[in-house]
Amino acid sequence: MSYTIRKEKDFQFIDEGNGPVLVLLHGLFGALSNWVDVVERFKMKYRVVIPLMPIYTLPVLNTNVKALAEFVNDFIAHMKFDNVVLIGNSLGGHVTLVYVRKHPERVTGMVLTGSSGLYENAMGGSFPKREDRNYIKQKVEVTFYNPKSATEELVDECFTIVNDKGKLIRILSLAKSAIRHNMSEDLKDINIPTCLIWGKQDTITPPDVAEEFNRLLPKCELHWIDKCGHAPMMEQPQQFNDILDQWLTKHFSGSV
Repeated sequence: MSYTIRKEKDFQFIDEGNGPVLVLLHGLFGALSNWVDVVERFKMKYRVVIPLMPIYTLPVLNTNVKALAEFVNDFIAHMKFDNVVLIGNSLGGHVTLVYVRKHPERVTGMVLTGSSGLYENAMGGSFPKREDRNYIKQKVEVTFYNPKSATEELVDECFTIVNDKGKLIRILSLAKSAIRHNMSEDLKDINIPTCLIWGKQDTITPPDVAEEFNRLLPKCELHWIDKCGHAPMMEQPQQFNDILDQWLTKHFSGSV
């Protein structure tokens, strides 16, 4: 399924459907394509918007989680959105938390899946064998419960990224920034409905991370997906979408 990528000012994004706004944020190695099944499911009754985050284009010295949160703030302001639900995977979840902490007035709810912000086993502090495609393939496979979910196309994308020096420097900078920027002291002050959708076999942000988020966030629900790793919306899209649909209906009755 392909969508038109819109370009306005410095933003590139997908914008599908009409209704209450869902803003989807991808992770460090993520892309707009990570959310295809979510778009297909929800575009009939929501406006589903996915900005392409400037992971590889930020100035090197300003490549960090806070800078990405400011990008999201600029994007939401540009789109004149209010009362959005933010949905973030991995680093995108961390960016969601930083944004919501600073701009709670614009967010009605948030959904975190495999989010960093407390603790994560990153793909590595370095890529010592980045020119070895099999090595990169193994790194990508640990993202999923089923290694077959690491398609050749996905491996090729990651292989190309880590062998681009400029992109690699920014990836490592963001990974280190995510580790340094621990949100544990901030979570008690994020007082909006929150849904955690977590893979039981996530090895990057393991189950105890989800349990800690659930303990610290005041208005939180935790939902597990079995036989699932770090990217539930990709690996178990139907279960992910069912949980998300029920949560949105429960809290917002279809209107955010």
